[in-house]
Parts: sequence; C-alpha cells; structure tokens
Amino acid sequence: MPHEKIAKTNAARLLDRQGIPYVLHRVAVDESDLSALTVAARLGVDPAMVFKTLVARADRAGVIMAGIPACAELDPRALAAACGSRHAALVPLAEVRPLTGYMRGGCSPLAAKKAYPVLIDESALMRERIFLSAGLRGVQLELSPRDAATACGAVFAKLARD
Repeated sequence: MPHEKIAKTNAARLLDRQGIPYVLHRVAVDESDLSALTVAARLGVDPAMVFKTLVARADRAGVIMAGIPACAELDPRALAAACGSRHAALVPLAEVRPLTGYMRGGCSPLAAKKAYPVLIDESALMRERIFLSAGLRGVQLELSPRDAATACGAVFAKLARD
C-alpha cells in the first residue's frame, strides 16, 4: 500500500515558517474515542510522549492552553500557580472551538485562532521527542519539546498530578 501524503495543517505551516523540524503522523480516528491514550496506542508510542492540549481559564491570566501527557491528569492548582493566578478550570467543551478554532480531539497549542498563553508540563523535557495535535483529528506532530515551546512561546511547568 503506498504511503499516503498528509495534508499540511496551520500548525505545520507555522512550524515551516519558523524553520522548526517536525514529522507529521496520521492515525485512524474513532469518533467514539478521541482520547490521547488511544492516539498513543495507535502511534505505538509511550503515552507519556503524547501531549493532549487542554483549554482552561484562569482568574488572572484568562484563557490559557495546557499540554500534559496523555496518561496524566491536569492539576488545576498547579496550572493556576504556573500562570500567576489563584484559580484555573477547564473551559466547557462547547467553548473550545469558538475560542481556539479547533474541535475536541484536534486541539493544538500551535496556530490557534488567537495566541493564548501556553504551558507545557515539565515532563516533556525528559523526552527527546513529543507528539502534539497538528490541529486536525488523527494528525499528530512529532517534534522536540523545546521546539514546540519555541513555536508557541510556551513555558514549562509542573501541571500534571502525580
């Protein structure tokens, strides 16, 4: 079977403009299971390498995007502290697309509708490569964590619960 070419997404185009190297990967999409754990399984990689993008709102920072490993759970207190706020909570799912331009299962910290502050869990720094959504369900970007942070101006912080 010939290797299928993957169409570029806005996130991939952003990386191209910045000269940041990456690899695009496509995985089968199951609308009933859009979890990052399933994406990791389909990629055949450790779930700690696949970073899901969550959209939150903090009392002082406003809307923020957080990247945490597929196998982890967001710690709202840690997220709030990392962005200089007292409280942070995930936005309702119905708000994700209007805020970011991305739908559930395809939300990327790169090339969102608006440039929100981005925080990535510090565990990414223990990896040579991580996977992030390319902004389309079933399409993932593989790149270095530092390059991912450079591309979207992210900072690393402890965001996930142990």
